Amino acid sequence: MEYSEEDEGEGYDPSYVPEPIHVRDIVQDAERAFFKEKAWPSVEAVAEYVDNDHVFCLLYREMWFRHLYARLNPTLNHKIHSWDNYCTLFQLPNQWLWDMVVEFVYQFQSFSQYRAKMKTKTNHEIALLTQHDQAWNVYGVLNFLQALMEKSSIVDILQQEKEGHQQFTATDGYDYSGGSNVLKVLGYFSMVGLLRVHCLLGDYQTGLNSLLPIDITQQGVYTSVIGSHIATIYHYGFAKLMLRRYVEAIHEFNKILVYIYKTKQYHQKSPQYEQILKKNEQMYALLTICLSICPQHKLVDETVNSQLREKYGEKMLRMQRYDDESFALYDELFSYACPKFITPSAPSYDEPLVNYNQDAYRLQLKLFLYEVKQQQQLSVVRTFLKVYSTISVAKLASYMEVDEFTLRTILMTYKHKTHSVGADGKTISNPDIDFYIDDLEAVIGNMDRVKLE
Repeated sequence: MEYSEEDEGEGYDPSYVPEPIHVRDIVQDAERAFFKEKAWPSVEAVAEYVDNDHVFCLLYREMWFRHLYARLNPTLNHKIHSWDNYCTLFQLPNQWLWDMVVEFVYQFQSFSQYRAKMKTKTNHEIALLTQHDQAWNVYGVLNFLQALMEKSSIVDILQQEKEGHQQFTATDGYDYSGGSNVLKVLGYFSMVGLLRVHCLLGDYQTGLNSLLPIDITQQGVYTSVIGSHIATIYHYGFAKLMLRRYVEAIHEFNKILVYIYKTKQYHQKSPQYEQILKKNEQMYALLTICLSICPQHKLVDETVNSQLREKYGEKMLRMQRYDDESFALYDELFSYACPKFITPSAPSYDEPLVNYNQDAYRLQLKLFLYEVKQQQQLSVVRTFLKVYSTISVAKLASYMEVDEFTLRTILMTYKHKTHSVGADGKTISNPDIDFYIDDLEAVIGNMDRVKLE
């Protein structure tokens, strides 16, 4: 097609690029108009229009189940068939995406919670659960994610990148030499998936070990997708909190909250926007818990501190008292911000049917509140350590109204609770103020230290 100077005079712009048409927007418009309260057309109905393309049908079926979970109420048969579809889909490594990994974990979580609500199950449902006892089995889920990580050789790739022999993070995982990036990136995201699954199970150290090949303190492929970025830091920070590694949790929560504050306006039209805002609020609640147990406000950006004071300033003051009201606040914030824990084991169908979907949550809450209670006496120690640069053990014991032997036990507890051991075996220091006792000649930490004689 040719153009003349007249065309140019009428507004022709050779640098003009038309607005792109996003398939996702078209799908969402069609969904709102025609499938808001009903399922998409079946795979069988669509197959003939795509020449029965096997890969397309597998991916369409995955989207079909995703719509069903999001908009409708999937039956037990649907849940079992979605498991079968993932089993088939996971043998096609060229089609992996982050949202498929996170959806895989979500459907596992959803099935586990569904199965744990036994009181309302019909005989037919129980028969199906018994027959398909391998559907969404925890070992199957973990094996899939582990296999993806191993087959992608992502751990070796990341190690070679550290040694300067590979480029992976710099290209966001893309291989511009003509190779496929999908399996490598999927293996990478599977490490995040493993972190999330282990957090749901309450196995925090194993979850963190799954993420060891990724340097979480640096930009990486996990930061190239907003959902991955937030999910990674949320579960990473929560695991650190539960392992008493509060300083590391505060560092990462602060960084991601600053990032969300600066960029959330660019995601307002994203389907993930509501989830971004929810995780943002949850991480502010988790940061409040961390700072109440381990007062390290100097590690927090002023922007985040300002938001924190606005959202939880009054509650943080009350949480310092360690009375019944403060424990209720810890309970409230933990319950709001924690993952939806699951019990992965199947029930005994021969025994009376009871709901156990809340058991895992109650156990994690109990362990957390037990840890908070142990911090009660430590807050008194911290108060005195902030006042004195040097104080005798006898005098401090007198102030705290305990004998010297009990005080030494409390001080050793303080050391224990404010230090932890990392995956590399090194001691990690958490206290905002530390001390040493002259007669034991034990100096620990690099922070402001108080000498006890």
